[in-house]
Amino acid sequence: MKTSHILIKLTEWMPWLPMAIVKCQRWVYDASGGRIMTTIEGSPICVVTMTGARSGKRYKWPLMYVPYEDGVLLVASRGGAATNPKWYYNLRAHPEIEVHTRGRRIRVRARQASSEEKERLWPICVEAYPSYGDYQGWSTRDIPVFVCLPSAQEEGRDR
Repeated sequence: MKTSHILIKLTEWMPWLPMAIVKCQRWVYDASGGRIMTTIEGSPICVVTMTGARSGKRYKWPLMYVPYEDGVLLVASRGGAATNPKWYYNLRAHPEIEVHTRGRRIRVRARQASSEEKERLWPICVEAYPSYGDYQGWSTRDIPVFVCLPSAQEEGRDR
């Protein structure tokens, strides 16, 4: 059984566990300058600095990512849960974010992929992290994908 599957089962009894893991991973990642705790099940993570949708406070979230063009794709899977992760709402309200990955910090603008775009991007995401395919199968919701590209590049795109 994959680590992610075990964690999903454990959260049924310990709902506080995912947030504890996130806080620990973020702290270690930051303290090591992005050199330690850089993967989950062999897939890379980044730390995304974003603004809270309601609070307006700055938050850092360690997230799985998929390298894409000059930026990244972020998948709001929440392990296949029935609801979106909290950070989903932050990106919808405040799409200007900073992504720190493998010693590189980039400012990007996040936007949720359209249905047609997601159809093209989803296989790329599943190839990068096969558990995404499991999560979509478990979930009753359509798991959102965010395209995060440098602002100048994003402004030149057709939506």
